[in-house]
Amino acid sequence: MADSKSTVGEVRVAPDRLHAFTMAICRADGSSEAEARLVADHLVLANLYGHDSHGVGMMPAYIQNTTTGRCIRNHHAKIIKDNGAVVVIDGGVGYGQVVAKETMDIGIERAKKHGVCVIGLTNAHHIGRIGHWAEQCARAGMVSTHWVNVHGHKSLVAPFGGAEPRYSTNPYCTAVPRKGKEPIVLDFATSQVAMGKVRVANNKQIQMEPGLLIDAAGVDTTEPGVMYNPPYGAILPFGLHKGGGLAVICDLLAGALTGGKTHSPATIREGTDIVNNMLSIIIDPAAMGGTQAFEDEVETFITWVKSAKPRPGVPEVLAPGEPERARRIDREKNGVPIDGTTWQQLLDVARKVRLNDTEIPGVAA
Repeated sequence: MADSKSTVGEVRVAPDRLHAFTMAICRADGSSEAEARLVADHLVLANLYGHDSHGVGMMPAYIQNTTTGRCIRNHHAKIIKDNGAVVVIDGGVGYGQVVAKETMDIGIERAKKHGVCVIGLTNAHHIGRIGHWAEQCARAGMVSTHWVNVHGHKSLVAPFGGAEPRYSTNPYCTAVPRKGKEPIVLDFATSQVAMGKVRVANNKQIQMEPGLLIDAAGVDTTEPGVMYNPPYGAILPFGLHKGGGLAVICDLLAGALTGGKTHSPATIREGTDIVNNMLSIIIDPAAMGGTQAFEDEVETFITWVKSAKPRPGVPEVLAPGEPERARRIDREKNGVPIDGTTWQQLLDVARKVRLNDTEIPGVAA
């Protein structure tokens, strides 16, 4: 986002209080203790990593969807096809933070047994930051790669060369475990910017950087409101034809190959639906070149990459995942910044689920 000054202010919230607040909203809405904890774990960690687009600001949309039945509380992953190392899961529009975790649990177990698991998660409510699921695999010692598509709402992203949107932000992610260290995590939307970051800019009432958005006429704009007010604009794909091409592949692999459906007129709806499909490949390094050789080569290569002399003004060369961990250290110490608009939306949704003012934690510092 551009360096525009927000006019709505912000609060700083201690992570543990933000976690408790998010859990309380879910519990009051009817989620079990376990489900509320998984949702809060996921969203608050996204905020800690600096991905506010996928953090607690999603709660108003989540509660809107549980209210309309477009997100089913306390629902669990269901195996609908099982070929040993190839599995397909139906998420039943349950909370993505629940059904994606359960899907990865199954995938990890199968990869340990077969050396690899190709697993498709279909029809899940928003599964959030995809790096969360890759990190789950990495903690189990597994390499994993994930393709994700999104449907259920209007199109958001223009194909390369297009002046109107045709699909959504379609994330891609890979994580590589490191012995005794945090994993290498590459996690990005195939659009120039995630839709949640446009939401954050819109809430802050600030302009976005040039080159991210186009208006309804296909002309570059820095105004985030083009994604919220008709006539609608679009987000551009990252990397020109390369990002646009990868977005298409994400929809075909996550949507068509798994049987979860692509983003098309048949799956577009008005409103706040957020349906994700994900194709994941989970690999046990022991079944390939061997665990020891893998770990040695990972460290050799990452050390070599990070040894590069930084460009002027760059403190050091970072590996994928390191910027997020640096932000987490800062936010754990200084609190999670939440813009005033998003904070008011959280207070409103808390009252919507009948948390009263004495039950809403006094978390703003």
